[in-house]
Amino acid sequence: MKNKKLLKTIKTILNVIVVTFVLLFVLVVCLQRFSGNKISFFNYRIFTVVTGSMEPKYNIGDVLIAKETNPKDVKVGDAISYLGSSGTFKDKVVTHEVIDIEQDIDGRYIFHTKGIANIVEDPIVYEEQLYGVIKYKATVLSVIYKIVNTQIGMFLFVVIPVLYIIGSEAVIALLEKEEKRRSKM
Repeated sequence: MKNKKLLKTIKTILNVIVVTFVLLFVLVVCLQRFSGNKISFFNYRIFTVVTGSMEPKYNIGDVLIAKETNPKDVKVGDAISYLGSSGTFKDKVVTHEVIDIEQDIDGRYIFHTKGIANIVEDPIVYEEQLYGVIKYKATVLSVIYKIVNTQIGMFLFVVIPVLYIIGSEAVIALLEKEEKRRSKM
């Protein structure tokens, strides 16, 4: 009886941890998307690579974590994420490598960036466009994103586990209720 209760407690704790992690991840991603990436969590933002411009360093579907950084601390060679302001980059989050840094007459930092796989330099990036410097390529989240980004993956790794957790908790609650009812008889 004690083992059964211990296993049930462990299962409940694991379910809570998994659901909490998934909900936090979804919440962070949704808040970033709906806020136009204006919200960061503890000065970090999550981005997903959507083009091959940074291959082989970052591949399509990789999940990158950028840390808000003071523009004066950005160095040539850093991969930065920024909000594009002109041309094909307008209103898109871009992650490219810094190839040169200047300061204008007002002391504002100006970044010259380019995708590793690109031939042409990006339009000028001003410090106010900067979201942050890429600090991590989240390998586990990248794999999850690539799997979940397919219909089968979404069904197998999101829908079924959520239904399983909800269903198992419902069955446990019903069994406990039935056990209490029987013990009263």
